Amino acid sequence: MQNVARANSAAQRGPEIMQVRWLHPTRRSPAERHSPGNMHDVTESSTTTDRRIAVVIGSTRPTRICPEIAGWVLKTAQQNSRLTYEPVGLAEVALPFLDEPRKPALGQYEHEHTRRWSRTASGYGGFLFVFSQYNWGYPAVLKNALDFLCAEWRDKPAAVASCGTRGGNRAVAQLRGVLQGLHMRIIDQNLELVVTDADVDEDEQLTDVAATLQPFTGQVRLVDAQLTELLTDDQQ
Repeated sequence: MQNVARANSAAQRGPEIMQVRWLHPTRRSPAERHSPGNMHDVTESSTTTDRRIAVVIGSTRPTRICPEIAGWVLKTAQQNSRLTYEPVGLAEVALPFLDEPRKPALGQYEHEHTRRWSRTASGYGGFLFVFSQYNWGYPAVLKNALDFLCAEWRDKPAAVASCGTRGGNRAVAQLRGVLQGLHMRIIDQNLELVVTDADVDEDEQLTDVAATLQPFTGQVRLVDAQLTELLTDDQQ
């Protein structure tokens, strides 16, 4: 109860919204790491990478509210965390529909946009996917981004955060099945964030993101705790 009280108190301070940017980590993709020309110069720190969590904004609609929601989740999870949460917006990643001629499991990427996405994904030790529920499912752009890669996801911890008028539980169930197929390690705690018509204005934008999401602060803390536990176990 004390942890929940502290979490709620922190949320009431109104975490600032993080500006979404597409990060370009220097860590190489699996295909690049194992190519003959790159075997001699791999010097990245696995400890640094393993503590980085990508908060993937899985919606690209121009009027989407996902960036605000992801910013609140990121800021709330980051408070007193041993991990580093960073936003990765799929709108900025700007992948086309899957256009690689070879299956991703081979890691033989022909297009630079795929290699760039591979480098980005490879730079993180875990992922927190944030998205809106669309017609009982999760956005196609998120499925497309996942399907581009394979080894970059394997064995990485993953968390799922949906939003919708009832929290988006159907979309969560679907995405969890896909992440399981990618052999990711999915934490038990989901975030099913309820956003109703009363929480948005006439332009369908959130009027007060902190007030709307404050009841879920304790759950965000659990997400951080479970991700931390998985990543800490990996380093022992």
